[in-house]
Amino acid sequence: MERQPDPSEVVAGLIDNERFRSACTARDMGAVFRLLNSRGISTRRLATAADITQGRLYDYMNGKTRVEKLSLFEQIADAFRIPGQLLGLAQRSWEPGAVSSPPAPVAPEPGADDDLTAVEAFRAADRQSGGGRLYTAVVRHLSVNVAPRLVDIDSNPHVFAAASALTEMAGWMAHDSGRDGTAARHFTRAFALAQAADDPLLAANIAASTSHLALHSGDPVRASHWASVGIDLARRGPHLPGLTSRLHTMLARSLAASDQFGSAVRSLDRAGAALADRAEIAHPWLSPFDQATLASESALIHADLGRHSEALRHGERAVALRTEGRARSLAFSRIALALAYAQHGDLDASVTVGSELLTTSPTLGSVRVVDQLDGLAAFLRNHRGYGPVREFLARFDEASRIRLLLLADIIPSPRRGPS
Repeated sequence: MERQPDPSEVVAGLIDNERFRSACTARDMGAVFRLLNSRGISTRRLATAADITQGRLYDYMNGKTRVEKLSLFEQIADAFRIPGQLLGLAQRSWEPGAVSSPPAPVAPEPGADDDLTAVEAFRAADRQSGGGRLYTAVVRHLSVNVAPRLVDIDSNPHVFAAASALTEMAGWMAHDSGRDGTAARHFTRAFALAQAADDPLLAANIAASTSHLALHSGDPVRASHWASVGIDLARRGPHLPGLTSRLHTMLARSLAASDQFGSAVRSLDRAGAALADRAEIAHPWLSPFDQATLASESALIHADLGRHSEALRHGERAVALRTEGRARSLAFSRIALALAYAQHGDLDASVTVGSELLTTSPTLGSVRVVDQLDGLAAFLRNHRGYGPVREFLARFDEASRIRLLLLADIIPSPRRGPS
């Protein structure tokens, strides 16, 4: 993992910066935090060093509230080595020429970097191999390395955010394994942990996940509700274009599933506009929502709205943008594209993309991929009178038998319903 710059070193480099000095003179700590964040210090590290919650930090950075207490100004000055004179404070004990010896630097909470490393490692493996076989490892990590710290009265709020992010990840892995009941319970717990961490952006991200699960379960009304909850939560923190775009995309999907054509298109337009914005901060616990993901989701939305030409255009863009390192996402994008070609009447193109799908690793541990492949095959069976389609289906059935054989540990036969 790339090393973050030391906050005190960043401050040392800003001492002669006019914007930094003006922010300090005005005691505008929100502006100070924004400058430090823009130079590579994560909000998690800023909050930990200042001994405040991320939610409180976001309030300062977003201008919703200001630091008022003298003790907190002193705490921030000492944590980031901001000379007392800049903040209108007495000379700090650690400054050159001070009588007393400088205090030890503020240490990060034990395990903080380990939590981020674990999240990033699990996330990278999940994208490439699917969540079916990673679920147990994530739950074990939560139980052994994170849960005991939740009851430690000296724990930093960071641990609740780490627990929330990992619990949400476990929910997605359960969903990827076809256990939607388990996934729903994980998302509920993750949302509560994000609230305990006082992190509205993390809670908003989990609301988007809950919206996705509701839509997958055939409940667009509930999906719309959770997308709206997430949009409201996202407004309480600094602007994250990817998060805002994801939430409006989920709202568009739920509206499209409810046949609300105009509202769905407007929400999708908002999603595209949001993703073009510049991020105010970087959030360590959120997965990125990029142009490739937006294109893939847009293809599904337009397909639900019966706009097959638009679905095809976005499907082609999704595949073109998606990198090979995202095996599962690439499989989803290709499935959506193959289906879009078939719905558009271009069976030859559908078979071509479908044939590329057959090269997807048969050990990709994702029940969702298997289910969507089955859905594509079911649609194409309506056209099995056409020779190339019939030949493709024969190859698909053979590949499917191999896939079910290799994934028997997570896809037992007969197929299991959601838990």
